[in-house]
Amino acid sequence: MKTPKRIEPLIEDGLVDEVLRPLMSGKEAAVYVVRCGNQVRCAKVYKEANKRSFRQAAEYQEGRKVRNSRQARAMAKGSKYGRKEAEDAWQNAEVAALFRLAGAGVRVPKPYDFQDGVLLMELVTDADGNAAPRLNDVHLEADQARDYHRFVISQIVLMLCSGLVHGDLSEFNVLLGPDGPVIIDLPQAVDAAANNHAFSMLQRDVSNMAHYFGRFAPELKATRYAQEMWALYETGELRPDSPLTGLFAEDEQAADVAGIMREIDAARLDDARRREARAEAEQAQPQAQEPPPPWLR
Repeated sequence: MKTPKRIEPLIEDGLVDEVLRPLMSGKEAAVYVVRCGNQVRCAKVYKEANKRSFRQAAEYQEGRKVRNSRQARAMAKGSKYGRKEAEDAWQNAEVAALFRLAGAGVRVPKPYDFQDGVLLMELVTDADGNAAPRLNDVHLEADQARDYHRFVISQIVLMLCSGLVHGDLSEFNVLLGPDGPVIIDLPQAVDAAANNHAFSMLQRDVSNMAHYFGRFAPELKATRYAQEMWALYETGELRPDSPLTGLFAEDEQAADVAGIMREIDAARLDDARRREARAEAEQAQPQAQEPPPPWLR
């Protein structure tokens, strides 16, 4: 097939030998099966911002690090340079997330290289060597659904222990390999500690998985793993092997409003005292005399 223009530099640099066929085209990228030496891999070619439907919503950008203040200002202003920097940061986020998660043992495609908006990574296959199907394209028995759901929850825990939340997890971006589910598509992954929307995204990810697997094992729809693992994460007690039950009871103890108001009043009183002490100290200082006007010198 004709080599896509974006992959040509990788062929010139010897990273790719041949483009075999297109694999899929999604909302943010087109994926091709490529040959690299004697290995078959896939090349994810990111679409330009004006040609893809996934929007870099502000909630995904929150908490992401930038190289310097100039880059941050340009991205905030939305200048041409800023838009390019934002696009580069969006693509680099997936590369960084893949390397981090693969190192932590999360089942994601192994990343190999990233150049000019093209990500080279492992081609996930099924038992026959064909491209692995997405979860949305398979039918599961109830026991399979329970096993796969349990595994995906363990992967979400591993991700959270690594400080990341997928942010867009669903049956459309989980592949089913011979050893079970493989999580893909991570450019929108967020920093769990730095992003104020991380918990709501975690809830959505876990809920999507519960509802998908719940088609085949309905009891999974009632599980509350997101709340359970987040409570452990917030207290620093979440571990990759933390036992989870899928049950979670909200704290229904009434807030001590009177106690909170007492603390607020005490803080106000302390602040008033500090202000009063500061004013008294300023009044006690000798006043500097103003110099006489020039005509009296």
